[in-house]
Amino acid sequence: MTQPAHGWRSHYALLVLLFVYTMSFIDRQIMGILVQPIKQEFGVSDTAMGVLTGLAFAVFYSALAIPFGRYADRSNRRNFVAYCCAAWSVMTALCGMATGFWSLALARMGVAVGEAGGGPPSISMIADHYPPQQRGRAMSIYMLGPQLGILLGLAGGGWIAQHYGWRTAFMVMSVPGLLAAFLLRFTAVEPRRGTWETAAGAASAPATESLGVVLRDLWASRPFVRITVAVTLMNFIGYGIGIWTPAFLVRSHGMTLQGAGAVMGIVGGLAAVSGALTSGWLSDALAKRDPRWRLGVPLLGCLLTLPSGLAFYLMPAGDAWMIGGFAMPHAIGFYLLFGFTAVWWTAPVYAMLAGLIVPHRRATGLAMFNLVITLIGGGMGPLAVGMLSDLLVPHFGNEALRWALAAGTAAGFLLGSLAFALALRAYSQTLRTQAA
Repeated sequence: MTQPAHGWRSHYALLVLLFVYTMSFIDRQIMGILVQPIKQEFGVSDTAMGVLTGLAFAVFYSALAIPFGRYADRSNRRNFVAYCCAAWSVMTALCGMATGFWSLALARMGVAVGEAGGGPPSISMIADHYPPQQRGRAMSIYMLGPQLGILLGLAGGGWIAQHYGWRTAFMVMSVPGLLAAFLLRFTAVEPRRGTWETAAGAASAPATESLGVVLRDLWASRPFVRITVAVTLMNFIGYGIGIWTPAFLVRSHGMTLQGAGAVMGIVGGLAAVSGALTSGWLSDALAKRDPRWRLGVPLLGCLLTLPSGLAFYLMPAGDAWMIGGFAMPHAIGFYLLFGFTAVWWTAPVYAMLAGLIVPHRRATGLAMFNLVITLIGGGMGPLAVGMLSDLLVPHFGNEALRWALAAGTAAGFLLGSLAFALALRAYSQTLRTQAA
């Protein structure tokens, strides 16, 4: 049963959806801290691990994104997301029971199937819980999910793997996801669809609109297409960084799994949390003066991220600070800046897309968006970094991964800046047309 939106029920629903999103990212990204022990146990190459961590997940996630989004646009989104959350949590536990590389790959595909139904319906719900002028901040709260997932998943997963093995890490991390599914299904509110849009716009939603019409209109929207290209580039390097940076810290800086997990989880996670909240607040504040700042903030984030990212990956191993019993390389200082600005695209982009796509198409449109950015960005990013690392081994030996990550960072954020600039131009033209 749908309920009026906004107020404490909306805030509570947002927090529960954040919990669900955090668990999806823990279950998705925990592979990053477990790459080394899994690779050693199964005796596979970096390229094979790139397939396992990226492509195997992304293909199934992307294939089901649109049918799941289409279903969510016509059904109770809260229930659907809750059932998907329960499913991917069970499959995460099965990852810990894998007997070989291929059984682990099958379990990861199962995780992908469940997670395909999580994001777009959740964002559609948030857009109906909050008015447009508050969506940047609401999305920034929701977009803390990946950052909290990194913080809790990599730090906690690294500690568990260090002391109890990688299989236990999978099984332990699956339990909170089942709790999140229960809370969402039985305690959160499904908002009325199109609450904050005009009555005329809501009334004009076709009852049986074909998928072809929806996809045609999305393809015809230049802002949508160009933003999709820009975010695909961000996902390409973002997933590559997320999966391979813990292994880089182990190989190039001699850190333990627990230490690498602490750096990626606690240090990187807190920096990214601060960055996500800052970008949501900043985009809402600046968009009041000029709505183009919804894309101006992501562009600025790309330009600020590039130098700190290169400094982090290229700074040689050497002296370290002793913090909390861990030896923290001095390069971590640049990682703080890197993590803070690298996420500036998330909240503003999803807030803008929620306004760009009409309510009765939101889950489908966002599913199409996620299909492209996940299949190409999430699927190919870890694989590309792994393949480049293998190719560079004859030239750089144990430092091959360092140079693969540095090259990916340079290319990703340079091209991302250009793509956001082109998307900003198209968005400006759309705003002028709407104003006229």
